Amino acid sequence: MAEIEAAASPSGATPPRILPWLVMYTVGRIAIAAALVLILWLVGLDFWSGLLFGVLLSMPVSYFLLRPSRERLSEGLAARSVARRALR
Repeated sequence: MAEIEAAASPSGATPPRILPWLVMYTVGRIAIAAALVLILWLVGLDFWSGLLFGVLLSMPVSYFLLRPSRERLSEGLAARSVARRALR
C-alpha cells in the first residue's frame, strides 16, 4: 500500500515496475499447468484428457501458490493508475 501512496504523491515519484511481476506470474501459471499436465500423463491419462484436466486443475493451484505475485502485480497496477490520474 505504501507504493500506492508514493505514486500518488505529487513529488514526481515513479510508479513501481510491474513487468517483472507480470512475467513471474505468467511463467508461474504456465509452469504449474505444464507440471500438472505432465503428472497426469505419467499417471496414465491420454493426451486430451491429461491436457484438459491439467489446465483445469492448474487454475485453483495457481490461485493459491501465486498469491504473493498476484497481489504485488495488483498493487503495482493500482499505483500506476493513481499516478496517471495524478498527472491529469
